[in-house]
Amino acid sequence: MTASDSNPVSPWPEQIFDVLKRAEVRQVGYVPDAGHSRLIKACQDEGSMHTVSLTTEEEGIALAAGAWLGGQRPALLMQSSGVGNCVNMLSLMKSCRFPLLTLITMRGEWAEFNPWQIPMGHATPQALEMMGALVYRVDQPEEVADTVEAAADLAYNGDSVVAVLLSQRLIGRKQWVKK
Repeated sequence: MTASDSNPVSPWPEQIFDVLKRAEVRQVGYVPDAGHSRLIKACQDEGSMHTVSLTTEEEGIALAAGAWLGGQRPALLMQSSGVGNCVNMLSLMKSCRFPLLTLITMRGEWAEFNPWQIPMGHATPQALEMMGALVYRVDQPEEVADTVEAAADLAYNGDSVVAVLLSQRLIGRKQWVKK
């Protein structure tokens, strides 16, 4: 994808991966997600990053707290449907002033085919904000690198919980595949 012929924009997963490397992220927790699949693979292939496949998203909050206490910068990758699982655990990060950078692929938005995704997709920004997280949203590929870099700076230098919502329009239309 290109913004113009003279200014190519790399795919958004690669942009995020580059920011995570520059931010010296060493632990990446994730719940398997098709929207994050390229980013997860890049993190798995990076020798300086340790990736952990989680059973549930709230485990990622505990993983991030432990990583920070152990001297490493963490990141958490999840889908908007998992934010509801994390609400109580976010109080740990806020109360202890541990940084958290979370990258959330959104569902329940533009061109959603699964009605079960809509309620949490709609509530995600407010749920995060109610728990004290700062929330940034990305809709266009050319916004990805700057937004994630600003979020990482604020999380790690300001001991803040910062969530970047990667919109469903950015990720692309998901379609039900019949077999």
